[in-house]
Amino acid sequence: MNRRTFLVRSLAVGVAGISAGRALGHGEIATPADLDALKDFKVTSGRINQSVCGWCYRDISTEELGAHAAKIGLKGMDLVRPEDFPILKKYGLVGTMTPSHGIKKGLNRPGNHEEICAQIEESIEATAQAGYPNVICFSGNREGMDDEEGLENCVIGVKKVVGLAEKKGIILNMELLNSKVNHPDYMCDRTRWGAELARQVGSPNFKLLYDIYHMQVQEGDVIATIREYSEYIGHYHTAGVPGRHELDETQELYYPAIMNAIVETGFQGYVAHEFVPTHDPLLLLNHGAKVCDV
Repeated sequence: MNRRTFLVRSLAVGVAGISAGRALGHGEIATPADLDALKDFKVTSGRINQSVCGWCYRDISTEELGAHAAKIGLKGMDLVRPEDFPILKKYGLVGTMTPSHGIKKGLNRPGNHEEICAQIEESIEATAQAGYPNVICFSGNREGMDDEEGLENCVIGVKKVVGLAEKKGIILNMELLNSKVNHPDYMCDRTRWGAELARQVGSPNFKLLYDIYHMQVQEGDVIATIREYSEYIGHYHTAGVPGRHELDETQELYYPAIMNAIVETGFQGYVAHEFVPTHDPLLLLNHGAKVCDV
C-alpha cells in the first residue's frame, strides 16, 4: 500500500467512525459530530475534581445547570453567590469558588483595602458556613502603578484577610488573567508575579487561580508553568484558545496532557470549566468533562 492509498483509507475509516457516533476513550478530543454519543456521559475516572462556571451558560438557570452537573458527575459549580448555595446543596454539589469583589478595582491600592477586604471577609464567612472551600480575589488594574508597588500593596491587603481565611479553613485565590485580550491593564497577569505574591504572603490559605485560557494567551508554556508553580496554585479554569470556547480540535491547547500534568503535581482541588459554548451547551459541557476525565 502506498502512502496516498493509506491516507485515503484512513480518512474513510475516520469519517465512518464519526458518522456512526463513536464512543470516545478517556481524554480523547471529539469533533462536534461526536456529541450525540455523549448524551449519557458520566465522569468515571475522578482523578480531576471537575466543576463548571455558571456565568458561561447565561440562558440556563443555576437550577438546570446544577442538575445537569450532578447528573454527569461534576463535583460543583464555580462563582455561585451565597444566595444560590441552597440549589447546590439540593444536588449535592460544592460551591467551588465564591465571588467577592470586582476585577478592575483590586488589592493593589491601599485606598481600596477597607471596602474590598470587607467584601472578601463577607464571602469567607458565607463560604465557611456552607462548608465550601474557596473565595476569589483580584489584584486590580495597574493604572500607571509599578508592578513592584502593586505587589507590596497586595501583600498588605491579603494579609488583612488571610488570617480569617486560615481560621475558617478557606483558601483565598487571586485569579491570573491575561491583559493582552480580555482584561487590559490587569496587574496579576503573570504566574511568576502571582507566585511571588503568594510567597511573600506566606500562608497556605492564599493561592492562585490558574486560568489555563488566560495564561496561554498571556505567557504560554502551560504545562511547564504548572509544574514549576504548583505549590502556589489552588484552583484551575479551562477554556479553548483562541476564542475561549469549547475544548475541541479548533483550539491549540491539548487538555488531556494538561490534566495529566495537574494530576502529577498531586493537586487535590477543583478544575472548573469556564469556556463559553458556541452551540449545544450541555452536550459541550459533557464533551469538556470527557476530555478532562483522564
